[in-house]
Order: sequence, then C-alpha cells, then structure tokens
Amino acid sequence: MAGRMVLYKLVVLGDGGVGKTALTIQLCLQHFVETYDPTIEDSYRKQVVIDNQPCMLEVLDTAGQEEYTALRDQWIRDGEGFVLVYSISSRSSFTRIRKFHHQIMRVKESFSTSPSYPASPVAATSPQLPVSVMLVGNKSDRVTEREVSTQEGHALARELRCDFVEASAKNCVNVEKAFYDVVRKLRDQRQQVSRPPQLVTGRQNTAKSSRQQSNGSAPDGNNRYYRQKHRCVVL
Repeated sequence: MAGRMVLYKLVVLGDGGVGKTALTIQLCLQHFVETYDPTIEDSYRKQVVIDNQPCMLEVLDTAGQEEYTALRDQWIRDGEGFVLVYSISSRSSFTRIRKFHHQIMRVKESFSTSPSYPASPVAATSPQLPVSVMLVGNKSDRVTEREVSTQEGHALARELRCDFVEASAKNCVNVEKAFYDVVRKLRDQRQQVSRPPQLVTGRQNTAKSSRQQSNGSAPDGNNRYYRQKHRCVVL
C-alpha cells in the first residue's frame, strides 16, 4: 500500500495576486511566500493521507492574467478538480470568479462531448457528474482590508453550486481543507461510477519529477512533494 496511491489532478485558478501560489506552496511546502512573483504555470506533486487513504496530489498553479486565457483552456482540460481563488480584500477578483467558473464549465462540456477529445477517464469530465470546484476566499487574515463579506462568498458558492471556504495562506488556515475537500468529492464521484482510480507508484513519481524543492526541512515518507516548472512560449 505504501508504494501505490491514487492520483488526483487539481488546478488552482483565479485573478492575479489573489494568493494562488501562496496557497499551493503552503500546502506543499508548509511555507508562506511573502513576495509576489507572477506565475505562468508551476506544477507540484505531494503525497498525503486523506481519511486514512494515501493520495498523490498533482497541483497546477496557474496564471490569472487575461493574456493566458488560451493556455487556461488546456489547463482546465487536464484537470479533475478546481480550486477557484479570490482575495477577500479585492472586490474585482471576486467579480471575476464567474468568468473563471464559466470557462471551466465551457471547456469541460466541450471536452467531454468533442469527438477530437474522447471522454477523460476522470470523473470531473463526465457529463453525468458535476465538476468538482472549491471556491476559496483567500487572505482572511486581512480583516481591516476586507471588501468581500463571508455572506457574499457563501451566496456565490450557492449560485455556482460549489463548496466554499475562507482561508489564509499566511496563517495556514483552511489551506488543507480547500484542497482536501475537492479530493474527497472526486473520490466520491469515482466510487459512484465504479471506475478503478488512477494509480501511481512512489518510485515512478520520484524518477519523473524534474526537481525536488527544499525549504530547510526534509518531508517525511507520507508527506512528499515534487515541483516541476513549465516554460510557456507564446508565438
């Protein structure tokens, strides 16, 4: 059991500067990134145990800028579950959530029905099942700068029919919950369709990763992480 675990592909989406990278790195490295460095595409892998079941999380941290809309279609096609992030201190980032959510629904619907892209084996692309999305109001530690109320977050989540949580990457509040609840939803969907999950082995993952990150402390055997940076060339 130690060498075999289920793979879940998660994609983090949201406006630029809302803390997508900070949430991802806090999850994978238990470290808060103070400085803002715009991301194009960074992929992380981390071994975790959720509800006594070993899992491999593949988390794709993406660009929020408008010029990467075309690339975002591919990121969405490849993903199973989605973490939609806005900042509670930015009304504009909250307003743009609907646009990101609409893009997810559009891409997943066209992907699952297109003859050029046969239905993905993951539950998220199945037309019979809803796409697994977690709405995250990040930077909950910025109480005095709040522009979006918790009630508004809940209301938007009901509108989009997804789960919702407020989180703080800085204080590591609800970071694991934001990602783990998506995994739980995906796992339930896989059980509903009675499909064998994707399996990975620890040896293959170690060989596949291009670079292992270190922040001064070595992770234990049940809490491994890998990071792979991707270079995008715009022609």
